Amino acid sequence: MDQTNIEPVLLLPKRPNMNAYLERFMRSLKSECLEKVIFFGQHSLERAFQEHIAHYHAERNHQGIDNQLIEPDEEVAHFTGNIECRERLGGLLKYYFRDVA
Repeated sequence: MDQTNIEPVLLLPKRPNMNAYLERFMRSLKSECLEKVIFFGQHSLERAFQEHIAHYHAERNHQGIDNQLIEPDEEVAHFTGNIECRERLGGLLKYYFRDVA
């Protein structure tokens, strides 16, 4: 079994808002990915997690930041061209963008 180098980060006392971002991310991960897929081992779980992280940061709009992307790709700023669809996890996660004209 692979060992990951994950270390827990302790929250400061009396700081409840620090945990809110992680709780919201975990809620999105569960509802958009983990509850919709049957995993066949650790490798498939890790792959789904990595795909969702990439989608969450580069392709998913976030209402808390005015429907902007956290880490937008170069193709996001295009205003002309055909609208294309990119899929992740067999179509479970979808992202629409304009193809470079």
